[in-house]
Amino acid sequence: MVLAYALSPPSEIKLDDPLAAAMKYTHKSEKEGQNCANCNLIQGEDGQEWRPCAIFPGKLVASEGWCAAWVKKV
Repeated sequence: MVLAYALSPPSEIKLDDPLAAAMKYTHKSEKEGQNCANCNLIQGEDGQEWRPCAIFPGKLVASEGWCAAWVKKV
């Protein structure tokens, strides 16, 4: 059996998503030097405006965004 969500492309995360709210996610970081693009949990290719994140399965986060799970990319 194929599950419907497996066929759906990832969508941009909404600020009212329960997990986004719990993680204090925002589309635009207010933390100097911290954003999704330089977080160790970001996936996908550098330079993309919206990218997958290990914290938000099936969703895309803004490269300029931020959440409480941010950890410096090594």
